[in-house]
Amino acid sequence: MIKLDHVSLKYPGSKTFALNDINFEINDGEFVFIVGASGSGKTSLLKLLLKELDPTSGKVKLAEYDYNKLKRRNIPKVRRKIGVVFQNFRLLKDRTVYENVAFAQRVIETPGRFIRRQVPAMLTLVGLADKYKSYPRQLSGGEQQRVALARALVNKPEILLADEPTGNLDPKNSWEIMRLLEDVNKKGTTVVVVTHNKEIVNMMRKRVITLKKGEIISDEAKGGYIDED
Repeated sequence: MIKLDHVSLKYPGSKTFALNDINFEINDGEFVFIVGASGSGKTSLLKLLLKELDPTSGKVKLAEYDYNKLKRRNIPKVRRKIGVVFQNFRLLKDRTVYENVAFAQRVIETPGRFIRRQVPAMLTLVGLADKYKSYPRQLSGGEQQRVALARALVNKPEILLADEPTGNLDPKNSWEIMRLLEDVNKKGTTVVVVTHNKEIVNMMRKRVITLKKGEIISDEAKGGYIDED
């Protein structure tokens, strides 16, 4: 599903590599944590996967797309295969829960009859069917993140990228979000989670790729969080 082959990235004007000779494959249906201290290259890696940046060298492949050969007009097609959840939710504050989730479908011009069927189904999946008329300010942090998750999933992406999805949540809500991500994964979606949450990584025992100063220092099938001290 995802393959990085000798990928390096150096930002313009920088003397050091943000990513240096990165190699890994993530198979269809895997659940993978990407961990590392600030500045380790996690954000740069996500931007490469979203085709927001191009590598300085090496090859990035996602599903059937070779990013090195990808034409600009086809980038939206690739991004439709990817759902993204962010730490700060990024909800539209002046739209209801229903409208926030529906927005993701309207962007790709999904017919209204499908939106009316799929949005309630997604809100049911994340346990917010009764909150569809609420606005983000009326929701808890955990509920807002569940809306963000429903929005990321409503177009049925093959891959879900979660960037610090529990970063603004208390432990109870953090575990609820992780259980939802695990359920989504069990239904076939490939899930990649960038996180600093040591407890979650250590408890869930999924595959863990650890970055340090732009390099992979560990890739364990049932790994834990590596302290760099």
